[in-house]
Amino acid sequence: MAESSSRTAIIAALVGNLAIAAIKAVAAAISGSSAMLSEAVHSFVDTGNEVLLLYGQHRAARPPDQTHPFGYGREIYFWSFVVALLIFALGAGVSIYEGIVHIRHPEPIARPTLNYIVYALSMVFEGISWVFGWRAFDRARQGRGIVETVRKSKDPTSFMVLLEDSAALVGIVIAAAATFLSTQFEQPWIDGSGSILIGLVLGAVAVLLARESKELLIGERAAPELSHSIREVVEQEDCVVAVDSIITSQLSPEQVIGVLGVKFDDGLTLPQVEALIERMEKSLRRKHPELFRVFVRPVATTSGDGPTDAAAPPALAKAVAAGGTGQAGPTR
Repeated sequence: MAESSSRTAIIAALVGNLAIAAIKAVAAAISGSSAMLSEAVHSFVDTGNEVLLLYGQHRAARPPDQTHPFGYGREIYFWSFVVALLIFALGAGVSIYEGIVHIRHPEPIARPTLNYIVYALSMVFEGISWVFGWRAFDRARQGRGIVETVRKSKDPTSFMVLLEDSAALVGIVIAAAATFLSTQFEQPWIDGSGSILIGLVLGAVAVLLARESKELLIGERAAPELSHSIREVVEQEDCVVAVDSIITSQLSPEQVIGVLGVKFDDGLTLPQVEALIERMEKSLRRKHPELFRVFVRPVATTSGDGPTDAAAPPALAKAVAAGGTGQAGPTR
């Protein structure tokens, strides 16, 4: 459901940005406005970004294979990072460059009325796209604040479209204000200043998106609430002495890998431990379908001052696959 809503938001943004980009490009060519040109570049970059996000979603949906046993889910994080770089390099870079050129060689805006019409149309298209983006983002909020949701989200597409559209709306306001002030006071350099401001807005958004995508790309942990829930499920078993450690990693927006260090009752036999691990896996998968793989590592229940993380004999190590079939896991 979450992936479907984010995909709808991306497609809506793609259609809207493509139409807006064409209109802005024609208006920039006629009026000679630097701010309008920056807005056209911005919209074309956003259009390309939406294509990359859709491509990333398609690539990430591929099933696991021998080369990638954990699947391709992190591809969406890679392409999200590429999108952030494009916004910074093309969107922000070109806008700032064009602004500097226009300040050094100012030219009056030929048809400001045309610009205002385009800005109004752009606000309508971007506003519609923003509504779709907000709906997808709001579903992922779950009552949390906006900043907290962005920082904790495991699906960058859920907030990328919203931030892009928000930056676009701010850019339209800046461009319209720059056009008005430039023509009102007959100071063409103000139009160039507006272009630079638009570039700075895009740069700030790009840095934020790159930061969030990078954390997910290199292997960010799953939500702490998931670890707490895993601990509660495992500790409900009578023969579990304690959960020594829980390590999670986000493989994709809807897939998590978990590694558990568990202390079992010393009186259990190997078949009993295996059966207990199978039962825990089923309980975890029933409560958390997003657990793609769960690796359970028995930990020795030693007393004294020795390390509590000492591994049990290798024969007790058991990796439990999400589909319900066990696989041998690491015993280190």
